[in-house]
Formats: sequence, C-alpha cells, structure tokens
Amino acid sequence: MPTAWASSYFRIRGSCARPLLGATVATLLLPSPFFEPVHAQTPAPASVQSVQACLSDAHRAFDFWIGVWDVTAAGQDRATASSRISRDHGGCVIREDYTNKSGYTGMSMSFYDAAQKKWHQTWMGTDGSALFIEGGLNAEGEMVLSNRNTPYYARGMVINRITWTARDDGSVRQHWQTSTDDGASWSTLFDGLYVRQVPQPAP
Repeated sequence: MPTAWASSYFRIRGSCARPLLGATVATLLLPSPFFEPVHAQTPAPASVQSVQACLSDAHRAFDFWIGVWDVTAAGQDRATASSRISRDHGGCVIREDYTNKSGYTGMSMSFYDAAQKKWHQTWMGTDGSALFIEGGLNAEGEMVLSNRNTPYYARGMVINRITWTARDDGSVRQHWQTSTDDGASWSTLFDGLYVRQVPQPAP
C-alpha cells in the first residue's frame, strides 16, 4: 500500500504530465507538410513549354526527300525497292526505312547540326555495314553528303559520296558514288529514282 508521500508524489507527477501530453497530442494534430496530400502536377502552360528548335530553312533543306517512295534502280523498268522517309522528333530528324525486293533492309537518320552548320547521316543495313556521311546543299540545291567530310575519314580510304537531286516532276534521284583514288575518278555504286507511291483507294 503506497505511503502518503508516494501518493502525493504520483498525484503531482500526473498533474504535470497531463499538460505535457495534451501539448504533444495538439502538436501531432497540427497540419504538417510531411502529411499534405499529394496532388498531380499541373502541366506547365504552353507559354513556358520548350519551342520546337528545328524549323529554320536550314533544318528544312532535306524536306524534298520526305514521302513514301517506289525506288527504281538505273537500268530497271520497275521498282526494285520501297522507302519511307519521315520527319520525326519535332522535325529534328529525317528517318529513312528502306526495303528492296531481295529482302535487304536498312535505315538512316539524317539531321542538321546547327552548331557546325552541316548535315549528318548515319546508315545501317542488314549487311552490318555502317556509313557516316556529312555535308549539305550545293549551289544547285542538291544534298551532297560524303564520308570524306567526317572525322572518321583517313587518307587512302574509299570515299563515299551520295547526291540527292529533287526533280521537276516531284521525283528524287539518289546517286551513290565511290572513289578509290582520293576523288580523281568516281564509280557508281547505286543510282536510284524515287517516285512517290500512288495511294491505293479504300476497299
């Protein structure tokens, strides 16, 4: 049985604890940033969203190649391949998907480097051969890209030069040439005419 001193002691301690406990509970009930409900972020207004960076005339210089094409190699009387050329990623990339009648496929990515003021193209096909070429428009408005212009070229390597020419009838000629004598003479590796495919009527 507790003594009078002990009983008094616990009464005093209990009376001191009650305000402290009440203050603690009150603190826990106050709003806290750690327990605020999570809200979905509101999309930034259009005025602060990034603008498209690839709309200059220089970025659009290769647009004449965009389309879905039947490709006929020189000397052939019918299409030997098909190619789909599109502008992707805000117009910053021109993508080519190529398939020929023999089952060979490949794709290229072309883009304008505004810092260097030149066009780049990287090609890769199912034969595993990569091609890296650079350049731009010539005085006639043709797109001319060559590996001779790249950091990968070393004297004595085969030079690849591809020229795309927009024709008055809307077709595009792609002429791929190579040189093994540092550009003194050239041989044709591929000469193809790109003609836009005629949309098929819906069934």
